[in-house]
Amino acid sequence: MFAGALALSLLTVVGCGGSTSSTRSASSSDGQPPVSAPAAAPEQPARADNRPRVVFLGDSITAGLGLSPEQSYPTLIQQKIDAASLGYHVVNAGVSGDTSAGGLSRLDWALDGDVKVMVVALGGNDGLRGLPPEELQKNLATIIERAQARTIAVVLAGMEAPPNFGQTYTVSFRRVYADVATQYGVPLIPFLLQGVAGIEGLNQRDGIHPTAEGARTVADNVWTVLRPTLKKS
Repeated sequence: MFAGALALSLLTVVGCGGSTSSTRSASSSDGQPPVSAPAAAPEQPARADNRPRVVFLGDSITAGLGLSPEQSYPTLIQQKIDAASLGYHVVNAGVSGDTSAGGLSRLDWALDGDVKVMVVALGGNDGLRGLPPEELQKNLATIIERAQARTIAVVLAGMEAPPNFGQTYTVSFRRVYADVATQYGVPLIPFLLQGVAGIEGLNQRDGIHPTAEGARTVADNVWTVLRPTLKKS
């Protein structure tokens, strides 16, 4: 469960949108105009990755808010997949500020292409806003049903609600994930931020989004459950 200080940070940060994209610019080192430089070759389009897809449907934690793209946990999962020679391409469909309802609304887009496995990592923002656990359960169930109807394997990542809404809410919120996983027979990551939440050195200054080191722990949490699913698929 979240510590009190972490809960305060959760209330102000996780629900916020954000962008982590970085840009690079080049300039002349001496301030002089270039001297008859040869024309650059036209940029080649990125080569399409035709491997079957693993989609991560989540919020800012999945999107990697505050991190460079290569530090996000889905990118780290891609590295683990490649090292294990499992032949899947990871698609990061994390959107900062998304609730379970938001994830459901963009599900068809997220499942475009040859998707074989989907990791559902939603609910943190539902908890921050005190949305009814019944709505969370309904949204997660619908997401899983639609994915399974397309013969897509699903892994569900659990999340905790901050304690400020009371113990009854916190317990009911946590139970949603176990109940949905049991109902639909999907593997469950008990808590996505296990070993990271509340640990100062593994979180950014906002107190909730993982640092690069924290993201590695999150990737380990996910990989423990995801790898057997990938091997089956």
